[in-house]
Amino acid sequence: MKNARQVPAVTSLPQSPQDEADHRVRRYVLTMTIRIVCFALMVLVQPYGWYSWVFGISAAVLPYIAVVFANAGSDSTEATAESPLQELEAPGPVPIEPEATTPPVFTIHEGPKDR
Repeated sequence: MKNARQVPAVTSLPQSPQDEADHRVRRYVLTMTIRIVCFALMVLVQPYGWYSWVFGISAAVLPYIAVVFANAGSDSTEATAESPLQELEAPGPVPIEPEATTPPVFTIHEGPKDR
């Protein structure tokens, strides 16, 4: 390598704070929408059975899960910066081997013309 200094590449930069906040809000809204659906299914599905309990427990637990996931930042997905100046070693030249057979040689003899 010619230059080993670490320069951050554009592809390895972290997500902008606004994009990260938007992603967390969308994840929270999706989880709370699933909670509302679970609550509605718990009330509307008749006859009541074991699945009503599943919907009820889901509706009770999903707010906690939504808040935990919304508050979890992207700190765990932090990547190291890769240097765009990092170069790969080129393979050495392939030696050219001489041909085993000699090519045919044509000999042309010129002489006086016959009349």
